[in-house]
Amino acid sequence: MSTRTTVAAAAAGIALGLLGPVTAATEAQALPAVMIYKVQYDSPGSDTGSNSSLNGEYVVLKNTTRSNRVLTGWTLRDKTGYTYRFPTFTLKAGATVTIRTGKGAATATNRYYNRSWYVWNNTGDTAYLRTASGSLADSCAWTSKGAGYRYC
Repeated sequence: MSTRTTVAAAAAGIALGLLGPVTAATEAQALPAVMIYKVQYDSPGSDTGSNSSLNGEYVVLKNTTRSNRVLTGWTLRDKTGYTYRFPTFTLKAGATVTIRTGKGAATATNRYYNRSWYVWNNTGDTAYLRTASGSLADSCAWTSKGAGYRYC
């Protein structure tokens, strides 16, 4: 059971009067410092392989803290092993960064795999976010096409 699921179960227990109150400290533990917020695994429209179509496939990471987080050396990868490695990069407190599959000029809010074909499988895959030391920071999985995106 994930930490997020555990906290949701605890909140349900509180609603039923089975557990004590959830404190701010408990809620803070529910989310990783940097989390996978959304995966747009199916680019809108036909998968033509054009750069605009490739960039319609992306992952949004969110800094859930009040402190800047250095992501230099962190990786985002799928089950197959397609990997984006962050160069020197700091994610501001409370901010998001979108990692797009195609090509583009990197900014504070958009980064690019610079690939010429899609990374994320529409019918099921897992996104893994790892720290520079290789520890799993967060993951997000889906098992069917569904809406073409997943909030994690």
